[in-house]
Amino acid sequence: MIKDNLKNAQFYYGLGEKFKKAFEYLKSNDLLKLDNGKYEIDGENIFVSVQDYNTKPESEGKFETHKKYADIQFIIKGEEKIGYTDVTNCTNLTNYDEEKDIEFLKNNEPENHFAFAKEGDFLIFLPQDAHMPCISICDSSYVKKAVVKIKL
Repeated sequence: MIKDNLKNAQFYYGLGEKFKKAFEYLKSNDLLKLDNGKYEIDGENIFVSVQDYNTKPESEGKFETHKKYADIQFIIKGEEKIGYTDVTNCTNLTNYDEEKDIEFLKNNEPENHFAFAKEGDFLIFLPQDAHMPCISICDSSYVKKAVVKIKL
């Protein structure tokens, strides 16, 4: 898991051309004006899902992981905390759904670890990074987020 601010995105271009293209998309588009939905950047190799929601309590969250895609979760508006752990600390709650590229997990560590993300921040999650997004920092609040999916 990597957490940083979009103003530092160029430091992550070394992760590969797909990551560079994804960050350039985030930097060059007014994401606040995008409606919720899926937008292709490079076909199924790189696409972004724009979503908005109200954050939820930790007790309602679930850890998830992906095998085919990396996530760049970018906070357009609002703030949230996102749980994270290595997948080796987890057990399956569901079987892996190959079509949706998602598996839900239970963290077996005694405590969840969280990163706090505000407007302009991004987090990168790779297949070994189980993550629990959309969690309230204190009270439920509005968040608009772009999740860029990068095919590995």
